[in-house]
Amino acid sequence: MSAPDVISEVTLATDSDLAAIVADYANSAELPPADWLTRLELERPQTNLRSIDLWTQRAKRAMDVFCAAVMFVLLAPVMLLVALAVRLTSPGPILFRQIRTGLNLRTSRDRRADAAATNGNRRQQSSDRRQSTCYGKPFVLYKFRTMRIDAEKNGAQFATKGDPRVTPIGRFLRKTRLDELPQLWNVLRGEMSLVGPRPERPEFIEQLSEEVPNYLLRLGIKPGLTGLAQVLNGYDNDIAGFRRKVALDLLYLQNCCLGNDLKILVRTVGVVLTGKGAL
Repeated sequence: MSAPDVISEVTLATDSDLAAIVADYANSAELPPADWLTRLELERPQTNLRSIDLWTQRAKRAMDVFCAAVMFVLLAPVMLLVALAVRLTSPGPILFRQIRTGLNLRTSRDRRADAAATNGNRRQQSSDRRQSTCYGKPFVLYKFRTMRIDAEKNGAQFATKGDPRVTPIGRFLRKTRLDELPQLWNVLRGEMSLVGPRPERPEFIEQLSEEVPNYLLRLGIKPGLTGLAQVLNGYDNDIAGFRRKVALDLLYLQNCCLGNDLKILVRTVGVVLTGKGAL
């Protein structure tokens, strides 16, 4: 998909009645029920972080910093044990670092300016740069390593159920979500929130934006350590699963508030204890 195509998709989707799109998703029989989610009475649809009221933005950030800092301290012994287990059971680094795509608050006008930025060699360089950054702000995500060090010798690929690349200890870490704990650092840095859509890899976003309607709209809010989609849909990586994730992410965006964040965090505890939805 070219940059103008991306611009067109984002502009059309944003200018349409986003509330109606979300309402269709919410009433879909294909989605897991989310009756417990508080539905906000909005005068205008929340299209991105800027359209969420300032009090909610500040309260959400304050909760992120406070909870992440407390969890870092309380879970430090657990993280130390996990690090030791990773080191002793498979060769390679303890932490896994990967570029993910974060919050995107750029306007359609910004994207059009980039699309016409340069000509010749400069046009090619700009195109390469846009390929990795036009969808959202890239950042380095941290996890405890759960796969062999040669897991992507054949290129980037989605994890699958029973993936043979996953180490024995890695399977346990994924099931209990302990591999995600280093992302508390991403939360403290402001690159992620405790609650929001899962951040995706830049390598996959172009394909997903072509195959999944309204996919790029989910980038309008900061990615999260957990979220409505993670709690209800798990981590399946087929196209049908991504369609459900987008629906749930947009449902969360339209109803983003501190109360719903707390409800999602409470339900995340149950997901961690049961291992529901892990790959």
